Amino acid sequence: MKAVRRLLTNKRGTAAIEFAIVAPIFLLVLLTLIAYGIYLSAAHALQQMTADAARTAVAGLSEQERTQLVNNYIAISTLNDPLIDRKKLQVTVATDPQNSNQFTVTTVYDAAALPIWNLYTFPLPDTKIRRFATIRMGGI
Repeated sequence: MKAVRRLLTNKRGTAAIEFAIVAPIFLLVLLTLIAYGIYLSAAHALQQMTADAARTAVAGLSEQERTQLVNNYIAISTLNDPLIDRKKLQVTVATDPQNSNQFTVTTVYDAAALPIWNLYTFPLPDTKIRRFATIRMGGI
């Protein structure tokens, strides 16, 4: 009886058991935050690149020249971004069909190589990140 009472009142090892229960959940949440952070960072970098490319293309006089300026800018700017692979990036420059005084730069990035897709238990965004920027030509 004494041995059973001593065993039930012994508190040694409870911290290890609590850690064994909580640690996997904590690590899963931590790694999920890191993976989503990488995805959101890539999406933000793509939006900034698209907006800057659209601003660069304002100098073009024709759609062909604007496309060339955008492609040159994208080629240069993706060299400095570790999350964006130029081979997986599609860029289109087109005049807005509803307003001929505007053009839109659209980028679509295949983000399937980012580590977020290894998380099977959480709702995941689309593997393709789509961003666009519209610029008005000729002022207001």
